[in-house]
Amino acid sequence: MAEAQNIPVGSTTAGQIAVAAESTVATRMSAPASFDVADFPVPHGREEEWRFTPLERLRGLHDGTAAAAATGDGVKVDIEAPEGVVVETVGRDDARIGRAGTPVDRVAAQAYSAFEKAGVITVPKETVLTEPIRIAVHGEGGTRFGHQVIELGAFAEAVVVIDHTGDAVLAANVDYVLGDGAKLTVVSVQDWDDKAVHVGQHNALVGRDATFKSFVVTFGGDLVRLHPRVAYAGPGGEAELFGLYFTDAGQHQEHRLLVDHNVPHCKSNVVYKGALQGDDAHAVWIGDVLIEAAAEGTDTYEMNRNLVLTDGARVDSVPNLEIETGEIVGAGHASATGRFDDEQLFYLMARGIPELDARRLVVHGFFAELVQQIGVEDIQERLLAKIAQELEASVA
Repeated sequence: MAEAQNIPVGSTTAGQIAVAAESTVATRMSAPASFDVADFPVPHGREEEWRFTPLERLRGLHDGTAAAAATGDGVKVDIEAPEGVVVETVGRDDARIGRAGTPVDRVAAQAYSAFEKAGVITVPKETVLTEPIRIAVHGEGGTRFGHQVIELGAFAEAVVVIDHTGDAVLAANVDYVLGDGAKLTVVSVQDWDDKAVHVGQHNALVGRDATFKSFVVTFGGDLVRLHPRVAYAGPGGEAELFGLYFTDAGQHQEHRLLVDHNVPHCKSNVVYKGALQGDDAHAVWIGDVLIEAAAEGTDTYEMNRNLVLTDGARVDSVPNLEIETGEIVGAGHASATGRFDDEQLFYLMARGIPELDARRLVVHGFFAELVQQIGVEDIQERLLAKIAQELEASVA
């Protein structure tokens, strides 16, 4: 897919730049947040934050009618952690819960209000892990609400893999808290069965000179709606948010991001790529970047690319950039949706590669750049194999 393509194939693409000095109207990027579900009205689908989401497929997560399964039923969570990592199950009153961010919609607030026990994983300061922390979340057919906290002490380094499989209706929030100088890489894989529903808010609080790298990979599920959010606790922080999604017929996959540059001299880079195939395949990507007045010296960029493989698929891609200070290093965004690049196909076919194989190579190359940056070999191999499996269906 050529970078120059901006073909709106069944898509909505928009960019917005707002300067606070020119307007005092609150934007949806600064919508009030609350831990209390009562502070959020039941959505009807006309609200800006819900207009792309098929509410009837949320199984009651949005209106309070979803009933959680009995404790221990519905979703099974297994954690494998290297020596030195502290793994705890805590009550709702633990002070570490909610430090990284506050719910910004009704489902996130419902998840916060309804969970009974939270998981807390702590990597002590100056601990450098050589093996990943692995969290396996497997749905067993029920409805669950959950909360997970992952905290790194100062100058600690860790890789965390969160793997979602099986069938469930899950609303869960995840907090990432990075101490000064810490380095955290998170790989969240949504490889659900076809009927699963997963809604989650991911909050990252990045300390001074800390580095946060996130990979969100979404393949399965009937409906997946994830809301990664980043804020900074001190200058010098860096955040990289990468995403990969492959949306099949009938699936709804929605990724809504916010990077809040709230302190000076921080960086962020967002790259999400998706492919779609089949009737009523629907992918939504909302990328919000807010540069507050105090965030001088900010350097940020966000990009979304989508490859439509068949007729009947739809993409809504909306990058938003709000700037409240002119004292920045750089800020930009881009979005493109298109079909196969005919020039690339012609180049491969002219060298004797059959058309179907050429199409597979183009899509494989489209995703491989992101997959290779994960750095966890078994996850990379699994994702590339999954992409190949999806391609068998899309271009056969």
